[in-house]
Amino acid sequence: MKDPDDSARPEELPERPQSPRPNYVTPAGLQRLRSQAADLAARLQAVGPSADPHEQALLQRDLRWVEGRLQRAILVDPAAQAPDRVHPDRVRFGMTVDVRHPDGSIEALTIVGEDEAEPGTGRISWASPLAEALMGAEPGDEVVWRRPAGKARLEVMGVRIP
Repeated sequence: MKDPDDSARPEELPERPQSPRPNYVTPAGLQRLRSQAADLAARLQAVGPSADPHEQALLQRDLRWVEGRLQRAILVDPAAQAPDRVHPDRVRFGMTVDVRHPDGSIEALTIVGEDEAEPGTGRISWASPLAEALMGAEPGDEVVWRRPAGKARLEVMGVRIP
């Protein structure tokens, strides 16, 4: 039973959980988080204090989440990293990797932060099993990717800064 005095107060929303992993981001990913924070802050200000309490609570919660991601952000700029002198073409965070699948098709995958990942467009999280399999590989290497459907072998064709 609700207290009648609580009618204007929104239900308490659970916080959006932060990933326990380090929040590595590319320069584009950092800019995207900053834009999200600015957008949420503007939307919150635009709805004002007379807004629907539930909408206001959702915006506040989402803004806290994005601000938390920004506070934990660790910028990794692949263009600014000194390449390994012995192995300059090793797969690293932020790099684009061209891989050949067993059927002969070639796919470009860019290893990005968790918040930047869009697997459908070839942007994969550094913490994904596929990225973990690729990290440290060089052109000509064959890597084994453990996936739910079973193991898959990929050949690294090239590595570049996107």
